[in-house]
Parts: sequence; C-alpha cells; structure tokens
Amino acid sequence: MFSTQTYIERRNTLKRSVGSGLILIMGNEEAPMNYHDNTYRYRQDSNFLYYFGISLPNLAAIIDVDSGEEIIYGDEFSMDDIIWVGPQPTLADQARRVGVYRTDAYAKLPEKLSKAGKVHFTPPYRYENKFKLNSWLNIPVAQLKDRASTDLIKAIVGQRSYKSAEEIVQMEEAVNITREMHLTAMRETRAGRKEFEIAALLHQKALEGGGDLAYPIIFSINGQTLHNHYHGNTMTEGKLALNDSGAENSMFYAGDITRTIPVSNRFTEQQKEIYNVVLQMQLKAIEALKPGVLFRDVHLLANQVLLEGLSALGIVKGDIKEMLALGVQGLFMPHGLGHAIGLDVHDMEDLGENFVGYREGLERSTQLGLKSLRLAKELEAGFVVTVEPGLYFIPELIEKWKAENQFTGFVNYDRLEAYKDFGGVRIEDNCLITNTGYKILGKPIPKTVEEVENLKN
Repeated sequence: MFSTQTYIERRNTLKRSVGSGLILIMGNEEAPMNYHDNTYRYRQDSNFLYYFGISLPNLAAIIDVDSGEEIIYGDEFSMDDIIWVGPQPTLADQARRVGVYRTDAYAKLPEKLSKAGKVHFTPPYRYENKFKLNSWLNIPVAQLKDRASTDLIKAIVGQRSYKSAEEIVQMEEAVNITREMHLTAMRETRAGRKEFEIAALLHQKALEGGGDLAYPIIFSINGQTLHNHYHGNTMTEGKLALNDSGAENSMFYAGDITRTIPVSNRFTEQQKEIYNVVLQMQLKAIEALKPGVLFRDVHLLANQVLLEGLSALGIVKGDIKEMLALGVQGLFMPHGLGHAIGLDVHDMEDLGENFVGYREGLERSTQLGLKSLRLAKELEAGFVVTVEPGLYFIPELIEKWKAENQFTGFVNYDRLEAYKDFGGVRIEDNCLITNTGYKILGKPIPKTVEEVENLKN
C-alpha cells in the first residue's frame, strides 16, 4: 500500500471533482471456475485499489461528497474462513490503514444507496456487479453502461491519467520485472522447444517478482496474429518468436513490453530488413513524444516510416503521403500505436476509450489500424503510454485485399508472396511523458538486431 495520506488525498480530489452526490466504488468478487472454493486468480478492481488500496474480495465503498462520509462495506472473516485461510486483519483495521474510519456489513449497502439522491457509479464490467447494481438501483442491466456517471468517469480519468512520483516507482519496478521475463525468453528460445516452455519461464519470472502476470502471455512463432495466446507450436529454425508479455508487481502496476526474437541464433537477411523497419518506426515515434503532441500524430508518423520502409523494399509503391491518407498501411499494421498503462495494462479501459484516449472534437477514424488507436488526444506530462509499432504479413488479410483489388496501384501483391509465411514483428516499450519530452521506463532491454543477437549468442 501507499501511505494513508495518499489515499485520503486521492479521495478528497475525487470529491472536489464530482461536486455532489454519493460515489459508489465497487470491488470485485472471486469467480469460481467450477465450484465456490476453486476460483480463477483474484484481481481487485483498479478504481477500488486506487482510492481504497485493499485487495480483498466482496468489498464496496461509498463516498458521500456532500457530507464527506466514507464507508467501506464488507464482512469480517468467520471462524470457518480463518480455519481455511488463516487469521486475517479485521476489515476495520485495513480500512484505517487507508484513512477510512467506518465500516459496515455488506448487506447494509443497498439501504444506504436507497436513501441517496444521486448515486455515481462507473460502467460495470463484471457480471456479478451488473446484477448487484440492477438490484440495488433498479436499472436494467442493458442500460447500466449508458447510465453510469459521466461526472465520475471524467473525474477518475482526470486523476489516474497523471502518474505521481510514487506511482512511477512502482511502474519502473513492474517494467524491470518484465525485463527479466524478456531476457529469459531471449536466452531460452531455440529450435525444438515448445512455445509453452518459454511461456512457463515467463510466468515464473513474473511470480518471482512478487506479483503475477499483467495480462495473458503472447509468445508465438505466428506473430501475425496480434493477440495469440496459443503456445503449442514447436519452434523451428528460421522463424521469429514474438514475445508480448508483462508483469504486474505487488502493488498491481503493469509492465507491457514486446520484443521479437529469432528462433535461430541470428536473424535472416529478410528478417533484418523487416525488423529494422519496425525499429525505426518505434525510435522515431518515441523521439516525437512530448506534452502537447497529439498521440494520433505520433501514430501517423510511425505509419509513415512503415510505408517508407516498405517502399524501399519494393512492397509498396507510390506517394507516401497519399498512401498514408488512404490507409494503405492498415494492411501491415492493423492496430494502434499504443495505449495508456498503469494499474491496468490498458489503463482505465473499463471507463471507456472515448473518455480516456479521446476528447471533444477528436473523433475516431474508421480506417483499418487508425480506428483501433486507443489513445489519440494530446499527451501531457505524467501520462505513461506504450509505444508498440508492428509490421505483420497476415495471409488472410492480404488475400482479401488482393481479391477485392484494394490499392492495387500501391501494393505489390506479387512481391508479398515471399512474405506469406513471415509472421510479424512488434517492438514495445513503456514511456513516461515528462515536462520536456519522455523517459523510457525501466532498465534497457536489448532491442537492436545486434543487441538481440549478442544476447542469444
């Protein structure tokens, strides 16, 4: 936990931002896999962690903005609980640790809500919380997202978007644990091994760091599949392995790093060419980071570098700016450049990307790739963002565009035949926006062709 004062100040800021009414922050329950005591890994709601800091299931809290009253609702451990999980601090003790001096039974919460004139809640993403809100507030489940409090959402985004110095310490730790995961993968990846062997080592390193995984591991020789969680392939000479994995530290802050490494000890010449295009995309994008810059423009800059690189290789042809405007790059990078990161790997995405990554007057594109950009608005000091350009050869997408005669004046489809089984390359780091530019979080992780090959050899 952070200091008691940190949580008090966070809640006081929230009260001032919301103005009036009753704020409800719901924690998460444990979710059984097949019966009550056999559960999926428990993860507390990030807003609850941010304002109340307690990682226990079956909690909720209210903040009465008008009176200043704060109550955490939950049930104390029974003797049966203690027999099975051991002695635990009381809820009252844990509440005092975060500056809350009143607790009550969970069953008392509906009565409290029924007496409130205005209840502010965030869009629920867990079904058990949807059903509770439906029961407590008499709002149909299908309407809960639309009837969530815009004032509360904007207030939370206005706080959590800006990482404090003590949060950056935690994020650096998460990235450095993630670094150990990636160094291990680079050393251990070789022909004949199964992907799941490396995935197991990655998870081990995350656990050794005192936390767990920030998100399910992506480690695959089929890097053209953006979120590939299958780990059953045998790695073979001449293939690339894409490793997108990150640790969540003991304070629940996330690291999110991607490196693409050769299964062999060295990259092939073809792999070097594509890899260096992506590396230049990332380096140029990171260099452009500073307050006031639209992240959308950084995304477009990276895509311009992509098209320039592919043009030099004869894969595309024509005017770069025209191709960029038309969206030719979507064939090769059908995702956004990055996203906010913090307590969530996609930070605050449950609150809605349009609140977190966009603003009034900045509309989403419908263009492949750009439409998936989660963060488009101006960067500000204190933001932490991922920068993760990629270049992928997706056979199904290539065949679709070719059959539809899309951009035949720009794309050399015959040249693409040599890349059909290439896979994909992605390179990702986590960057803090400073007052004058940026800082890449964590200790350096091998990234150039030479650095990766030197570690593998």
